[in-house]
Amino acid sequence: MHIGFLGLGNMGGPMARNLLKAGHRLSVYDPSATAVAGLAEAGAQPADSPAAVARAGVEAIITMLPAAAQVRQVYLGDDGLLAHVPAGVLLIDSSTIDPMSAREVAAAAARNGNPMVDAPVSGGTVGAAAATLTFMVGGSEAQFQQAQPILSAMGRNIVHCGASGNGQVAKVANNMLLGISMIGVAEAMSLGVALGMDAKVLAGVINSSSGRCWSSEVNNPFPGVLENGPASRGYSGGFGTDLMLKDLGLASEAAKQVRQPVILGALAQQLYQASSLRGQGALDFSAIIRLYRPEDAT
Repeated sequence: MHIGFLGLGNMGGPMARNLLKAGHRLSVYDPSATAVAGLAEAGAQPADSPAAVARAGVEAIITMLPAAAQVRQVYLGDDGLLAHVPAGVLLIDSSTIDPMSAREVAAAAARNGNPMVDAPVSGGTVGAAAATLTFMVGGSEAQFQQAQPILSAMGRNIVHCGASGNGQVAKVANNMLLGISMIGVAEAMSLGVALGMDAKVLAGVINSSSGRCWSSEVNNPFPGVLENGPASRGYSGGFGTDLMLKDLGLASEAAKQVRQPVILGALAQQLYQASSLRGQGALDFSAIIRLYRPEDAT
């Protein structure tokens, strides 16, 4: 299949490479010439603009972009995808944006004669490289079935979340909970150690008891608990604090639009903002524990 791919960053680059490994032909674009050159060396056809990708004879286009502003520009701009892509070409946006923007762009695509799904991902850069991502897909059943074989080359779990925009709903709700749970684990671990308990023993108790969760078991924020976790390598790698802050902002804005209280989500957003302002924006979001353990903030 001939697929267009726009956005070759830390997530998009490995995703595009997995499409090549699966035997698909790719036409690719990114503002970074270096990123495009890297995919060209792997066998992709470089393009010099989104419009060039749209005119390349592709059967589907995937976008992985930083934010809603870029998604709107790439799809809806005067020289964007919808101004050039033929009717019938499947559009897949794997960016993480607010549900309302996703629905607006999908509606514009429909008027242009293009099926479109929102398909944000979970699994981080490791999952992107290993093709084990989870895709949360919003769109009709027919659109989901059309996108599923393509997404299966990049991910392990492909979940239909319902109508257009619902992939983004699932993503922002899940990541809001993830951000909240990490703060809870950081607080509990810090309290237990301050009271004299060994961090590994405490983590073992939590992970065999009712407090167990992904943040305690897979990405425990206390240094030394998990030998290969971000906390044991200076919080490098993983899911960045500023990325979590972005997702919490999306959740907060979406909640305002439907007048739904997100009390803990709003508090979590403030705490990650504080962490980012302390210079930890590029660190894994588990570095939030440094707000509770200033002796580790080196």
